Amino acid sequence: MPGPLVVNNSVVIPDAELVWRFSRSSGPGGQGVNTTDSRVELTFDVAATTALSPALKARALDRLGAPTITIAASEYRSQLRNREAAEQRLAQRLREAIAPPPKRRRPTKPSRGAVERRIAGKKHRADLKRLRRDP
Repeated sequence: MPGPLVVNNSVVIPDAELVWRFSRSSGPGGQGVNTTDSRVELTFDVAATTALSPALKARALDRLGAPTITIAASEYRSQLRNREAAEQRLAQRLREAIAPPPKRRRPTKPSRGAVERRIAGKKHRADLKRLRRDP
């Protein structure tokens, strides 16, 4: 499992910048629950990384609100699967944090024909309801 974490085509986090911590997972697991360190905590320091350009780092810090990201995974009984889950979650979180801002919506207004069709539809509906009433 050791190796760089690929976030997207242009961002790859070196393994040396990822801090792993293992502990015993809570919950059911049979006899192995008290002997295996299957819970995983993955910590990544966004502020000190060399994998992000200054612009991406500023964007990520602004969106995340904290200089470090800590991901905990304990849903699987296997430490390896929990490591994979933590890596996937960290990569997804970083992808969202460094994504470019969405394009601004250009305000528009409905065309005259669209307004007329809408009003005509409302009038038609009102006429139908009016004709259902007793005279």
